[in-house]
Amino acid sequence: MIKGSKICGVSDIKTLEYLISHSNPPLFVGFITNYKKSKRYVEFENLKKLTNLENNKIYFVSVLVDPDDEILEKIKNLKFDYYQLYNVDPIRTNLIKEKYNKKIISAITVEKEKDVEKYKLYKDVSEIILFDGKGYEKSIGFNHNYLNCVPNEISKMIAGNIKYDNIPILDKTDYFIDLSGSLEDHTGKKDLKKIDYFLNSMKQYEN
Repeated sequence: MIKGSKICGVSDIKTLEYLISHSNPPLFVGFITNYKKSKRYVEFENLKKLTNLENNKIYFVSVLVDPDDEILEKIKNLKFDYYQLYNVDPIRTNLIKEKYNKKIISAITVEKEKDVEKYKLYKDVSEIILFDGKGYEKSIGFNHNYLNCVPNEISKMIAGNIKYDNIPILDKTDYFIDLSGSLEDHTGKKDLKKIDYFLNSMKQYEN
């Protein structure tokens, strides 16, 4: 069962206001905070403006790739509910969680089925485990059926080249679903029509 959706890579006020006011809003919205290689990267001053919006009970997620202490200190007062961490070992993950009092989404990149087993390292320090494809901003997919071996008590999120109009349905596991690239137009900007279609579809899947 799909438990809720996350729309990642939001970088402008127009899109965020649309998500907040939507009749079927996503549960999470993600902002690329320190990965400058991504076209969805958000500069700090813009990040402050975005996270200051009244979020209508949407969880704001800071997406961080191997964050250093400097960026963590810089964003510590922004209104993020979760930190989504890539390339951070479990010990440092726990230190970040305790120091900044944030809920954690630990991202595990998956290429082969055995990669999924890494969740065991993070299950005690993370509220959610995100299973993503290799490639970060390139949105590479993987076989989501690999997740059937993960116990259902582990809160899971799946990403990796998921199409907004072709949502993977997994029979043996509950999960959140995370989209970014497939919700964009040919220029790389978020497409509100695609977002609307996706969010309305999510309502029926969640029910």
